[in-house]
Amino acid sequence: MLPSGNTRPMTEECLSSDFQDAGNMKLTHPLLVNTEEGLPKMVSSHSSRLKYLSLGVLVLQTTSLVLTMRYSRTLKEDGPRYLASSAVVSAEVLKIFACTCLVFMENNFSLRAMNLLLKEEIVKKPVETMKLAVPAGIYTLQNNLLYVALSNLDAATYQVTYQLKILTTALFSVSMLGKKLGLNQWLSLLLLMAGVALVQWPADSGEDVEQKIVTAGSQFVGLIAVLMACVSSGFAGVYFERILKETKQSVWVRNIQLGVFSFVFGFIGMMAYDGHSVMKSGMFQGYSAITCTVILLQALGGLVIAVVIKYADNILKGFATSLSIIFSTLISYFLLRDFNPTGLFFFGAVLVIAATFLYSYQGKPASSSISSTKV
Repeated sequence: MLPSGNTRPMTEECLSSDFQDAGNMKLTHPLLVNTEEGLPKMVSSHSSRLKYLSLGVLVLQTTSLVLTMRYSRTLKEDGPRYLASSAVVSAEVLKIFACTCLVFMENNFSLRAMNLLLKEEIVKKPVETMKLAVPAGIYTLQNNLLYVALSNLDAATYQVTYQLKILTTALFSVSMLGKKLGLNQWLSLLLLMAGVALVQWPADSGEDVEQKIVTAGSQFVGLIAVLMACVSSGFAGVYFERILKETKQSVWVRNIQLGVFSFVFGFIGMMAYDGHSVMKSGMFQGYSAITCTVILLQALGGLVIAVVIKYADNILKGFATSLSIIFSTLISYFLLRDFNPTGLFFFGAVLVIAATFLYSYQGKPASSSISSTKV
């Protein structure tokens, strides 16, 4: 699950061939008139509407998560600010609950059938279950890093820089899964690196020397956090994809397993780094409506993407990412007022958007796409 910031940003962001195959299924009905391509007109029109609805949902989810998370980390409050580690744990609890409901639905709303399935797939297969401890731990680290990043970077810079996860996922896919990338994909990765470098290029400002040092230090912390999140996202996503290919287990069951491990790791991390604050003021200190919104978006965002992505092709996914970057830039500048765009930023952002489209473009149906099903 971008962010999604994502989210086992999610999250965004990338889904397994299971969802893509489902989206490629063609519906036919003998009473409907076929078009020249052999698809029913009614189904074709309905499918087109679903594609653009998916595009809207993707843009809304990605943009709102990043902006609300940034706003929640910079909002001046009278009391203590909410703990990022606590928000990560809360999101995992919601995610487990949501996936459990989906498994319940898959089993025809039979509590007995769901319990038998979970017992068979989780309890009776401890070795398979333990394999998910690795990506769960990495995803937990990644989620905490995203809070650090958005505490130190504006939403626009974060959005553009976080697209480096495409590069890390591609490299891990080549090395771990043996995937082959086309010439256009390698070229897109070069454009991506160039674009992110321009976005991060220091710009002159009217600030005094001391303020410049503070700002540069804060941006450096945010940049390191984003880079670490990109690497962890790439490795965990490919590792999880490899596990999914070895079994035919439901993706929702897998996410319940991941969620349980992530909850355990997140809770341990929360007590290790914020234990004193938790013992003093409670786990939910500083929670507000905006905090709950961030947690809800982070928990359910990937699930929403998983449902709608099957109706959107790779070009639309790239278009959604590009729109999200543009909206984040505009809102950061006009509403949050924490971003001053430069010529280098705009040029770098254009390169990143172009790289996203180029990487998503598949000239041949057999070409591989990078995917990650953790939501």
